[in-house]
Amino acid sequence: MHVLVTGSSGLVGSALVKRLSIDGHRVTRLVRRTPRPGEARWNPAEGTIESAALHDLDAAVHLAGAGIADHRWSEDYRRELVDSRLLGTRLLATTLAAMKRKPAVLLSGSAIGYYGARGDELLDESSGPGTGFLAQLCVDWEAATAPAQEAGIRVAQLRTGIVLSGHGGALKKQLPLFKLGLGGKLGDGNQWQSWISLDDEVGAIVHLLSSNHVGPANLTAPQQRHRFDRIRCILRKGGGHRAAREYQHERSRNRRKIDGHCQRYLHFHQQQHHLRRVVAILKP
Repeated sequence: MHVLVTGSSGLVGSALVKRLSIDGHRVTRLVRRTPRPGEARWNPAEGTIESAALHDLDAAVHLAGAGIADHRWSEDYRRELVDSRLLGTRLLATTLAAMKRKPAVLLSGSAIGYYGARGDELLDESSGPGTGFLAQLCVDWEAATAPAQEAGIRVAQLRTGIVLSGHGGALKKQLPLFKLGLGGKLGDGNQWQSWISLDDEVGAIVHLLSSNHVGPANLTAPQQRHRFDRIRCILRKGGGHRAAREYQHERSRNRRKIDGHCQRYLHFHQQQHHLRRVVAILKP
């Protein structure tokens, strides 16, 4: 197959391109810089795409979009998160739809953020969207594929969970902190976190290229974990049981240090309070 890939420099995109090439497929990367051999140029912000290089496509995998966890969510970065997804998806979908020889399939990125925070509710592809910024972003992101669907192209939305790999993504950023004893749970640690390994993510995308699946597909492991359970797994896989024990010991030691500082602080201020009372009594 001749497969177009956007977001090919990212964690998932680079692994997918490697896998497709090993499997004998021809890959064209859609990039924003000056293209090299095997690449074509586009600029979603300007609405331009080098469509001549896409005339004999069999499939397209659209993974481009600004990183959710790359920066603080200022108003400007929220806009970048939206524009980097919606503008690119609309441009690609309309371009593919207008081609004389259309690709058979478009796999377009999305995320499990579509469902929002739902506690212990069991969710599948038939579940409705949640509320909040991420949920609405995913709803709009998926809707932007409509031109391709209306043109008869098979479209599947990749509702991806947290992709785990030591080579990038969330795990690469978190692991050094946990090894130093600086990681920990957020809130009560009981938040459900749907995850998937990088190998399984790529395998699922390759499968969807040749399957008949239409519509959203949850790309997650079958067994989900609470955040606190995932922390323990990260420690054991990343640094062995010793790291897990050291992590727990370090947390306890740091807590004792903090408690000690608090006690000294309170004792000091109690002494100051008593001293002020004595001075007030003795003051003529």
